[in-house]
Amino acid sequence: MSTRTRRRSTGSPWSIVPNTRSKALAGATALLLPLAAMVGLAAPAEAATSATATYAKASDWGSGFEGRWTVKNTGTTTLTSWTVEWDFPAGTKVNSAWDATVTNSADHWTAKNLGWNGTLAPGASVSFGFNGSGTGAPTGCKLNGASCDGGTTNPGDNAPSAPGTPVASDITDTSVKLTWAAATDDKGVKNYDVKRGGTTVATVTGTTYTNTGLAAGTDYSYTVVARDTADQTGPASGATPVRTTGGGGGGENPGGNGKINLGYFTNWGSYTVKNLVTSGSAPKITHINYAFGNVQNGKCTIGDPYEDYQKSYTAAQSVDGVADTWDQPLSGHFNQLRKLKAQYPHIKVLWSFGGWTWSGGFGQAVQNPTAFAQSCYDLVEDPRWADVFDGIDLDWEYPNSCGLTCDTSGPAAFKNMMQAMRAKFGPNNLLTAAITADGSTGGKIDAADYGGAAPYINWYDVMTYDYFGTWAAQGPTAPHSPLTSYPGIPAQGFNSADAIAKLKAKGVPASKLLLGIGFYGRGWTGVTQSAPGGSATGPAAGVEPGNQYYKVLKTTCPATGTIAGTAYAHCGTNWWSYDTPATVGTKMTWAKSQGLGGAFFWEFNGDTTDGELVNAISNGLK
Repeated sequence: MSTRTRRRSTGSPWSIVPNTRSKALAGATALLLPLAAMVGLAAPAEAATSATATYAKASDWGSGFEGRWTVKNTGTTTLTSWTVEWDFPAGTKVNSAWDATVTNSADHWTAKNLGWNGTLAPGASVSFGFNGSGTGAPTGCKLNGASCDGGTTNPGDNAPSAPGTPVASDITDTSVKLTWAAATDDKGVKNYDVKRGGTTVATVTGTTYTNTGLAAGTDYSYTVVARDTADQTGPASGATPVRTTGGGGGGENPGGNGKINLGYFTNWGSYTVKNLVTSGSAPKITHINYAFGNVQNGKCTIGDPYEDYQKSYTAAQSVDGVADTWDQPLSGHFNQLRKLKAQYPHIKVLWSFGGWTWSGGFGQAVQNPTAFAQSCYDLVEDPRWADVFDGIDLDWEYPNSCGLTCDTSGPAAFKNMMQAMRAKFGPNNLLTAAITADGSTGGKIDAADYGGAAPYINWYDVMTYDYFGTWAAQGPTAPHSPLTSYPGIPAQGFNSADAIAKLKAKGVPASKLLLGIGFYGRGWTGVTQSAPGGSATGPAAGVEPGNQYYKVLKTTCPATGTIAGTAYAHCGTNWWSYDTPATVGTKMTWAKSQGLGGAFFWEFNGDTTDGELVNAISNGLK
């Protein structure tokens, strides 16, 4: 089990607010092995009529290994349950398993689906894994009593023909309609993969598809591949070049004004990459910071191998409706982000390292900034996922100051780190940093040379939230993300306007500053006073003590007032502060008046299913 606390914060004496999730992972160092080192073992068998089961050894750390089975429905009807059986030689066994119930009788092992993953639609797949010991490989695989077949062809069943070359029509700044002649197959065509630049952007059953979310004035190339009822693919159609209309006046923001709308995507939350599409947020954002990679032993390292690049997604969970297969070179969030970028090519993705919990490693890393930059570059530009990432974000909380731990690297350490990063990543990669918003005299902004580092970075994510919260358990109640100061504010300099003004004064261009928005609230209980400044007895109950998502608070404790450009709510004995679409609009108007580069937010999990807050930022920046 793993428990990791990750929290975004700005200044003052902070308490740890944990975000926890658990996953059965073993051999942590071994899981860092390249996927290319995985040993795939397709069980020998005759062709199955409706499903396959394939095995891979995901990692091996000497004293044990991680095995993974993938069950795929290759038929035309829904599979309602599955049971995989195999034999291990004496001395090889399963020690623990996840996503299946695994039992054995001597050396014969049986895995049955759980209640939530037994149903597989045609073409869908599901994986389960286990930690094992020994050196043997599985033999005698059976799926639902029939032989397993990991092959890609079915004897006596020909692959489909190539579809007709797609014809492009209805071309706009951001979309194109494609139509093609149907392919033929001896057993029937099931669907078509639409590919842009060789990457599948959609799988459809008909012979037409409209690709949206494109960039204006940009060249694309499309082909189509047919799939038959056994999920065999045929040759690709001819390629059709397309150039979208417009261009020449846009910027980073889809609205065309060059403003940035960036969101943090966490690798431990329930929010999936597909939710970016279903919520309508994907067309509204410009950048994603993927959180987090770790910083340890002087290097950038993987944060969570399983979530990052190993986890398999079903067709229903996947961005493009295509299930992961056991033998694909990249899975997990990284592959889903790749699919998202294929559908929404205007989105840029940065890999964020550090955060509240993992910032303790920066102090050691910056002792040799050149070596640190090399390690980060090697990881971000790993050939398995180099195309997914457009740069790196460094979230050091806080240089030459205190967060979860205290750093004494000196005021120049941050500048030296960013200078080395730019030298290594070059001019074409994005280089950004999430930084403190403590605008107090002698506070965290004063502790590091943010002005000196500014020439090397594209922008700063200024964390203008978490100024006040239940680390002061008895209050006074105060909004955690005030835009400006107000009479009675508990601390001087703890507001967005003062933080932005201080960074400008230190020589950071306004265009390199993004205003931070929290998609959550901070709250107390035992509060009788409706206005800010009341006493409390402790933190209000939430997803964490004193912390709750906006999507929950908007209905459970609606806003009753505003102060300093943000909202607060008094319901019963609870008192919360959080931003609403209305206050986000106010903050975006202020950001534009200050000439800021745009806004960012922490994090997607807190928004509504229809992306209220993302939409408010996007509209406010136009």
